[in-house]
Amino acid sequence: MKIALIGYGKMGQLLEETATFRENEIVAVIDPYAREKTSLFGTLMEKSIVGSRNLAKADVAIEFSKPDAAFENLKQLSNMQIPTIAGTTNWYDKLAELKTIVETNGSSIVYAPNFSLAVNLFYRIAQYAAKLLNPFEEGDVGGFEIHHNDKLESPSGTAKVLVERVMSEFKRKKKPVWEMVDRKIEPEELHFASMRIGAVPGTHSLIFDSYADNIQITHTARNRHGFTHGALYAAEWLIAKPRQGVFTIDDVLDDLIHQL
Repeated sequence: MKIALIGYGKMGQLLEETATFRENEIVAVIDPYAREKTSLFGTLMEKSIVGSRNLAKADVAIEFSKPDAAFENLKQLSNMQIPTIAGTTNWYDKLAELKTIVETNGSSIVYAPNFSLAVNLFYRIAQYAAKLLNPFEEGDVGGFEIHHNDKLESPSGTAKVLVERVMSEFKRKKKPVWEMVDRKIEPEELHFASMRIGAVPGTHSLIFDSYADNIQITHTARNRHGFTHGALYAAEWLIAKPRQGVFTIDDVLDDLIHQL
């Protein structure tokens, strides 16, 4: 694949390394905050999608920038009809608008709060566990997540999806509570806490508890490689055949599972 990287922070740099190792070619690197003239592997660094000299060479773009820039980046890439992997979070309030733009342009995007294939399997395991435990009225559910101290948002996008999926099956939980609580939790509330410390790539734990038993389901990322490999799998899937529309990592994972 010929890949354009939009955003060249920690994830962008690791994506360049992983993609190059897998014999892909990085044809463009775009980051308005870049100070160097070339990336670690020698690709010319550019400041903007608009007017980029190299972006048109790309088969696919992978966007890991910042939340306040992501939507405009995705809109520009759709206007250019470049298939795009969207890894930045906290723009989903504009998802309906983006779907309209993508439909109008006949372009394609895969978005996910977390591209790790293991995390997305974890979602499915957690959702199924919630379905199994839902009938038992004595049971409760909550959880926590831990990330490095440079993470820009709290709770994580991964935590939000996890809680949404659990509540879809654990019917007596109606409302997530993310902040510190100095009162009694209400029966319909699901408390999910966040911690920011050190260099932790990401840990998410879901806890089912009753007066007699405790079940915990945890995903722990050892590093960011799971995210980059998942994003590259998604890129390969997106351009493997003509596709139009807005897709999620679930669409990618469904195809991978059915191929096994």
